[in-house]
Amino acid sequence: MGELRLMKGNEAIAEGFIRAGVDAYYGYPITPQSEVMEYLMLEQPEKKTGMVVLQAESELAAINMVYGAACTGKKAVTSSSSPGISLMQEGFSYIAGSEVPAVVLNVARGGPGLGDIQPAQSDYFQSVKGGGHGDYRQIVLAPSSVQEMYDFVSIAFDLAYKYRIMVLILSDGAIGQMMEKVVLGDQIPRMTNQEIKDKYDSWAITGRTPGREHNVITSLDLDQENLERHNHHLQAKYREIVEKEVVFEEYAIEDAEYLMIAYGTSARICHKAVQLGREKGIKVGLFRPITLWPFPDKRIKELSNQVKGILSVEMSAGQMIEDIMLAVESKIKVEHFGRYGGVVHSPEEVVIALETKIIGG
Repeated sequence: MGELRLMKGNEAIAEGFIRAGVDAYYGYPITPQSEVMEYLMLEQPEKKTGMVVLQAESELAAINMVYGAACTGKKAVTSSSSPGISLMQEGFSYIAGSEVPAVVLNVARGGPGLGDIQPAQSDYFQSVKGGGHGDYRQIVLAPSSVQEMYDFVSIAFDLAYKYRIMVLILSDGAIGQMMEKVVLGDQIPRMTNQEIKDKYDSWAITGRTPGREHNVITSLDLDQENLERHNHHLQAKYREIVEKEVVFEEYAIEDAEYLMIAYGTSARICHKAVQLGREKGIKVGLFRPITLWPFPDKRIKELSNQVKGILSVEMSAGQMIEDIMLAVESKIKVEHFGRYGGVVHSPEEVVIALETKIIGG
């Protein structure tokens, strides 16, 4: 049993950065994720592990600092909220094109524009389709609890280094601000420069190495045929991730005639909605994607042979529903229910939507 604490989601993930042996955090304050950097500043991990914590002059600067640190094989991370993440998109594309491992946290809020500081899930398109330019992908993990905010840090870095890819942890203002019990694991030591050199010398900028060609990290290639070959390489890697790294959770699926699909805060709400629906005699289950990319479309396709209809529950105008509809190939009815602009739906509203849109629709 690890150390037990009562923490906010933002605090838990910040502690997760420290205990995962992160080398550097570069960030810029924006509500509702400012506690991440505030917690790190208060904890002063540079005195405990040597971890650098720096407030950059902007979100653009922060993501490019992450890019630079990641090029050296170091564990680098940043966090922001929706408008700040938008500013980082060009950096995301550079990181993808250069194939360096990095982790980013988005504690999403309502939009469009500056919107408000309340929780929302309207960054789904931006996250899973790639908000930057070019044919690239990033792994997207969607926590639904404070514990998962902590746990997903190590998972994210494992995936980032396994595939030399950026991993986005897509949370929201509710999970970032809520307080729950968290079991904290042991401190993972930061890798030494020699350990990084031994492990990542084939690609990282680790200093001069006798007998080795210079490692050049760039996303620029003015020879279109070379760039096409690089894109083929990236697409092959993305296909491997789709085959090997899909993660999801199911609840009350065995005899379900109807299905709710939701992630993050919406999944927490739907968990209660399933209980309320079953109390009314509705055989409904919950499917929670944990990886939003790669999306669990194969499993959803299988479930479409079992259930009569699917309700996509999102704190948005409906974005994930498009991936669900593609997965079921129009075999069954799929409808969306959501509140947006920072309004959070209730379990009772979700059950009413299931009854009116799917069962009685």
